[in-house]
Amino acid sequence: LVGMFVIIGAQAATDFVTATVTVTQSAVELSQTNVPYGSMANNTASSTITLWAGAGIIATNQGSVADFDIYGDNSTSWTLASATSTSNIYAHRFCLQTTTECATMWVNYTPLAAGTTELKAGVGIAGTAVFQLEMHTPYTSTVFTEQSTTVTVLASAT
Repeated sequence: LVGMFVIIGAQAATDFVTATVTVTQSAVELSQTNVPYGSMANNTASSTITLWAGAGIIATNQGSVADFDIYGDNSTSWTLASATSTSNIYAHRFCLQTTTECATMWVNYTPLAAGTTELKAGVGIAGTAVFQLEMHTPYTSTVFTEQSTTVTVLASAT
């Protein structure tokens, strides 16, 4: 028997994919971490403009270019909402201070919610967003102990 071998040569081919990555860091620092609204009656409002003679809270970007979002929360006994027409419901609002549009309470203020709301988009490295807060107590409250709540500013990569 005679055997025949046929070898078919295949030429190998290569190609490349270039993968690039940029590491980002999201970090924000606030100039004020406590807002002492003090004692307030039912159905009244106070703001950081009143407390600090117009100086706002400065959020400084300590990382890569970022979007700043803001959100609020319930207190121990009060529920956060956009209006205060029922018992134990309070409102907390913010205003991005770009000129003097935050001077009048409730005008140009956006209600805080449990979900994020844009504070300022595309904040550059070491850039800032200056904002004011205002709190409106419940129309009626059945709770007369100190209430604390959290306002969170979140920096996320753009």
